[in-house]
Amino acid sequence: MIATVVLASLSEGARLLRDNFWDYTVTGATIGAIYSLVALGYTLVYGVLRLINFAHSEIFMIGTFGALYATQWLGFDPGDPKKTGIALIGVLLFCLVIAMAVSGASAVVLERIAYRPLRRRGSTRLAALISAIGASFAISEAFALWRGRNFEQFPRLFDKTHTVFTLFGYDVRADQVLIILSALFMMVALDQFVRRTRLGRGVRAVAQNSETAQLMGVNIDRVIVLTFLLGGLMAGGAALLDMVFLEQTRYNIGFILGVKAFTAAVLGGIGNLRGALLGGFVLGLVENYGSALFGTQWKDVISFTLLVAVLMFRPTGLLGESLGKARA
Repeated sequence: MIATVVLASLSEGARLLRDNFWDYTVTGATIGAIYSLVALGYTLVYGVLRLINFAHSEIFMIGTFGALYATQWLGFDPGDPKKTGIALIGVLLFCLVIAMAVSGASAVVLERIAYRPLRRRGSTRLAALISAIGASFAISEAFALWRGRNFEQFPRLFDKTHTVFTLFGYDVRADQVLIILSALFMMVALDQFVRRTRLGRGVRAVAQNSETAQLMGVNIDRVIVLTFLLGGLMAGGAALLDMVFLEQTRYNIGFILGVKAFTAAVLGGIGNLRGALLGGFVLGLVENYGSALFGTQWKDVISFTLLVAVLMFRPTGLLGESLGKARA
C-alpha cells in the first residue's frame, strides 16, 4: 500500500517536472547563482587557511540588511511604485555597493577578532572551527536582539510579471536574468583576479604553501585579510541578488542558505573557485528538480542528502583542484 502511494506520488511529480521543466530549470539556476557566490567565500577561506568559515553565512545576512538600509536611505518603502530604466540601475548599483561594503568590512573584522588571535597563538584548526561556530551564533543573535526575529520586507524593485524573453514556453523574468548574469560576471571577475593579478598570485602562493610563500616575501596576514575581504564582497553581492529575488530578510536568513552554499562548495571541490560556480548551479538545479519530484517540503532534505553523498563517494568534489594549484 505504501509503495503504491509512493509510486503514484513520484509519477505525479515526474509529470509536473516534465510539464514545467524550463520553469524549474530557470528558477533552479537563479537560486544556484546565489549559492555559487556565497560558496566562493567558503572556498577562498578553505583554500588559504584550511578552515570552514561557518560564520560566512552571517556575513551574507549582514549584506542583506545593508541592501535593506540602502533602500531606506533612498526613501523607499515596500509599497512604493517600482522603478524602471536609469532610476532602477542607480538604485541597484547603490544597494550593491552598500551590501558589498558592509559584508566585506564585516568579513575583515571577523577575521581580525575571531581567527587572527588564534592563528598567532598557534591554535589548532578545531579551535578555529569552534570560534567560527561561536561567531556565527553571536552575530545572528546580536541581530535578533537589534532588529527582532520577524521578517523585514525589501522593496519590490522589479515587476515579477514582466517577461524579458520566452524559453520553450516559459516566461523568463527580468530579475532572473539580472541574478544569473550578475552572478556569472562577479564569479568570472573574481576568478580572473585570483589568476592574473599580483595579489591573486599571493593568494594562490599562500594556498599552496604558506611557509614557502612567507620566505619569498609574501605578507601572510595581508593575504588572509584579502581572502576574507574577497569572500565578503561576493557574499554582499549575493545578498543583494537574494533580496531582489525573495524580497525579505531576517536575523537567521543566512543559516540554511549558508549550509547549502557550503554543500555547493564541497560539491564542486572545496578550494576550487570554478568548482564553487559549478557546484552552486548543480545544487540549485538538483534541489529544484527534486522539489518537483518529491514535494517542496523535501527541498532542504535533498540538498543535505546530496552533501552526505558527495562526502561519502566524491569527497574531492566534481573538479577537485585546489586553489593553490590553479593555473594563471
